[in-house]
Amino acid sequence: MTTAAVLRYDAVSDAYVQMEDLARHLEALLFLAPRPLPADELAAACAAEASAVRQSLVELQSEYGPGRHGMALAEVGGGFTFRVESDCEAVVRRLTGGRPEEELSPALLETLSVAAYLQPTTRAEVAQVRGVSSEWALAALVERGLIEESGRADTPGAPILYRTTPRFLKLFGLRALTDLPPMAEFALSAGDVEEIRTRLVANAARRSP
Repeated sequence: MTTAAVLRYDAVSDAYVQMEDLARHLEALLFLAPRPLPADELAAACAAEASAVRQSLVELQSEYGPGRHGMALAEVGGGFTFRVESDCEAVVRRLTGGRPEEELSPALLETLSVAAYLQPTTRAEVAQVRGVSSEWALAALVERGLIEESGRADTPGAPILYRTTPRFLKLFGLRALTDLPPMAEFALSAGDVEEIRTRLVANAARRSP
């Protein structure tokens, strides 16, 4: 017994090729899903083997390759989801009147970065790293669904712990937290430190009476 399939035009090969039913079913599920769906969840919904689902997902990622459609299939937040291609975002915003989700203020981005690398972390720990109060910034990030409470620390006062959410992974295109750039990439070199020290000394000298 053969698997039913439909024909679709492939511009790369300039020919009509078959798109298996499983790939079409996955396409429908991912189009309607409000969150990234893991491969095992997709397999259960389609009553298919996980290996077959992954093969069909590869087919879909090829079909929705760069520059081919207004959407792309991305693996983020532990699952798969469709996202709007960057060159199509402007027209989508004009229709919806929406503001880009990634438009975070420098203070929010800084707070989110600290929370992402220290998680689970407390408000005091974030403030200590930033050097300023972070109560408002943490509350704003919780409201946006980018961080969430994750219990309480085993320290005096039992402060609330915060961690990032699957929405954070989706927004920044990360499959998992292990995809975060290593902290070493942000370390200042000896030359950078000396340049900053020289500038600070020069600024202090200019301000001296």
